[in-house]
Amino acid sequence: MSHAQQRYEALVRAYTPDLYRYAYWLCHSKSIAEDLVQDTLLRAWKNLSQLQEAKAAKAWLLTILRHENARRFERKQFEYSDVEQDSLEDPHQSPEHGVATDRLHRLILELPQDYREPLVMQLLLGMTGDEIATVLQLNLNTVNTRLFRGRAQLRARLQPEAAGEPAHG
Repeated sequence: MSHAQQRYEALVRAYTPDLYRYAYWLCHSKSIAEDLVQDTLLRAWKNLSQLQEAKAAKAWLLTILRHENARRFERKQFEYSDVEQDSLEDPHQSPEHGVATDRLHRLILELPQDYREPLVMQLLLGMTGDEIATVLQLNLNTVNTRLFRGRAQLRARLQPEAAGEPAHG
């Protein structure tokens, strides 16, 4: 096995779960997320020589995935369908946890894209500000500002809902 193949296989093993989680977050479909990850990994293989530093691999792969997702819309390869309502829910979690997760997911989706995307990268993928800045091609101060504002808007949206819920008793 060549050095390039070993390097590629190490990337696939290390980052496929994060790529899939992020792809699923973007498209809300298991099959489309799987396709996006496959397209991302194929493009990564073809351009592996462009990856200079191993520590930049996650950001590099997520950037490719974002571009693949944009291409999906450019090529109009998607179909509007409500047939696929699959989820990543754990069958061992309580129904209340699922409701809370759905509500949080919905509120995050309502945030402006400039705040939503870095927040998802941080919360879902555990990325640092530097990694997010690399993927989004922004400076770190801009990323930190967007994270702060995104969390503030999310907090503000959560508080009225909690205050508006009827008391049970």
